[in-house]
Amino acid sequence: MAKKLNLAIIGCGSFASSFITLFKIHPLVEKVYVCDLIRERAATYSKKYEVPIIDTFEDALASPEIDSVAIFAERHLHGPLAIKALEAGKHVYSAVPMASEVHECQQIVEIVNRTGLTYMMGETCYYYPSSMFCRFNFQKGTFGKFVYGEAQYHHDIMHFSDAFRADKKTAGVPPFFYPTHSTAMLLAAADSYCTRVVAFGYEDSEEDGLFRKGVNLWDNTFSNSYSLMKLANGGTARINECRRIGYKAPSSYVSSFYGTKAGYQFNNAQHCLTEHTNTGVIFTDVSDQVNPVEMTAHKNDPDFKSKVANHTWQWNSIAPIQDKEYERIPECFKKNHTVNGHMASHQLLVDDFCTATFFGKLPPVNAWLAARWTIPGLLAHQSALQNGQPIDVPDCGNPPE
Repeated sequence: MAKKLNLAIIGCGSFASSFITLFKIHPLVEKVYVCDLIRERAATYSKKYEVPIIDTFEDALASPEIDSVAIFAERHLHGPLAIKALEAGKHVYSAVPMASEVHECQQIVEIVNRTGLTYMMGETCYYYPSSMFCRFNFQKGTFGKFVYGEAQYHHDIMHFSDAFRADKKTAGVPPFFYPTHSTAMLLAAADSYCTRVVAFGYEDSEEDGLFRKGVNLWDNTFSNSYSLMKLANGGTARINECRRIGYKAPSSYVSSFYGTKAGYQFNNAQHCLTEHTNTGVIFTDVSDQVNPVEMTAHKNDPDFKSKVANHTWQWNSIAPIQDKEYERIPECFKKNHTVNGHMASHQLLVDDFCTATFFGKLPPVNAWLAARWTIPGLLAHQSALQNGQPIDVPDCGNPPE
């Protein structure tokens, strides 16, 4: 692009509030607008963040001034909204997931390939320390060939907001319609993609009735779903998406990553690396590299483990493994280090989108990767509905050079 971005925030829910300031202060952004179907929400954010309102999504697409949209609407609307925006010639930042239909993912890739527009899915977990540690060490050969790994998003529905749970039509969304917090961490680390998936679901029977036929939009009864994915590199991934589970934090993480030469294991706050030698293995506790700095500073506190398990220190504190990524962010972000979130991923997400769009480069979480991380989950749900029937996963290929 020859000029700074003019961007419209689509959807003024609680998650969008974490990003408006970051887009507004980024040096490659000229102007930020807010838009919501409920005018009062847009008005609240307009006043709070001192940004103008654009009345409707359609107005944003029709505006010659607005060149980009950031989609924070309800998750099942992401695909249709992204497609409309791209067809209107707008660059798109989309919160996860990419879409809820396989054909929508494929259509987004096709449009981006045809038009050269920027599409980026805002997958926080790509930047999570556990994924970064496995990814960086796999790239430099520490693990050898990838063999097997496990990743999960364990987010109990009772830890969701009251507003989210109050809407029974959407609260019972199939867990694997929101797969990328798990798939992104492991597939990015293993530098591969899924070719075949098998999955099973847990039939929910709790009194709130969120996961019931005739209640939610999908007639979904699964609150938890579990899968095995065959990868193109010959390895296997176990991916879980659970919404009714007695666990809290960290909600998204790589619990294990094994190669032919080394293995990584993680539980609560301990990260371990074992490397093969001729006489056994070398064991290294790498926790201080992977845990947020603020967490490590409190590791000798008597209530340390309890605080970790309740999500303390897992919002805007940076881990040492993330330091290299944080070297590139603009100074205005560094001066506003508390304006961040989800394992200090928000600043990296916004900077990657703005930089890629302004300079016409491919963002790290581009349309092709977004499809590779989303489609396996959508088909895992279909496999679970068929009591574990294996399903081949179509691939949209690699992005252009």
